Amino acid sequence: MKYSDNALNILTAKTFNGIGDAWINKNLSKTKTSPLELIVELLAKSVKKETVSEEIFLQRKSNIEKQILLLGDSCDGVVAIGDEKFPTHRGAVKESEQPNVLFYKGDLGLLSLENTNVAVIGVLTPDEDTEMDERKIVSLLVQQDAVIVSGLAQGCDFIAHDQTLKFGGATVAILPSPLNNIMPVKHREFAQQIFETGGLLITEYYDAPSTKMELSSRYIRRDRLQALFSDIVILSASYTPNSVDPTALKIDSGSRHAMEKSLEYSIPRAVIYHEKYQRNPKYDLNRQVMKDAKVIVIDPTNPMPMITQILNLDKSPSSNQESDDGQMGLF
Repeated sequence: MKYSDNALNILTAKTFNGIGDAWINKNLSKTKTSPLELIVELLAKSVKKETVSEEIFLQRKSNIEKQILLLGDSCDGVVAIGDEKFPTHRGAVKESEQPNVLFYKGDLGLLSLENTNVAVIGVLTPDEDTEMDERKIVSLLVQQDAVIVSGLAQGCDFIAHDQTLKFGGATVAILPSPLNNIMPVKHREFAQQIFETGGLLITEYYDAPSTKMELSSRYIRRDRLQALFSDIVILSASYTPNSVDPTALKIDSGSRHAMEKSLEYSIPRAVIYHEKYQRNPKYDLNRQVMKDAKVIVIDPTNPMPMITQILNLDKSPSSNQESDDGQMGLF
């Protein structure tokens, strides 16, 4: 497993009270590693209600390294801001939401800005027609060398990954769990297929969530990564929180998080939609998102015009600038 001393330092810093992503991204360099002495000095100025010293820091760092090593072969490595291979996010992302540590298995190069990364997301229980539409569109994207990004959940996420592999493409699965405990359990063997065929698994976590609330939070945090590591987010189908569907055991509206974040980050959005779905509640979110005139609407009966538009999106550096400090394309 590959990891730098810098990555361990950043993970250790995040164990101190009040130290989160915003602090890390504001105080530690994105272009070079920060020495331990500087990190401890900065922490001592910021941390309240607990002591910060090099001795305490090094003890916590040792414990974290032991936990990381327990990941074994499930993880190829860890990268952090300041590391040469840490990937650049797309869009204008505030410091509190920019990733700073990633655990990965597979080809980290798939997150490069040189690729056209397309997130394809949607409901956990798609209809047969929805699946057919999504598979058609994903296959067209893959044939044009797009990298397909999704979250490995059942339903639309799985369809996106699966269709990519069937057409010999590369896919990125972004997880809310550590790499040695992939969720959902039934997709663990499939996750192995992803990295064995040139794809990538990534997560921000090396330990399991301690509560259901923390797990829910991780899913939402995962959804922001789907947006910020993609050049566009495509919604296959999804309910809204207010949807009514007598045939559904549960109203799944989790896709809204990635769609909201893509809007917030100024990352383009698209939906798959045809008028035949006008009475289908599983397309409520699609209809809601379509109210934004900037959203690309992909007609599944004639998808190529919009696929071409997606593949020709402007990817100039100005579209990838950071929102807080005005720096651009640093990683």
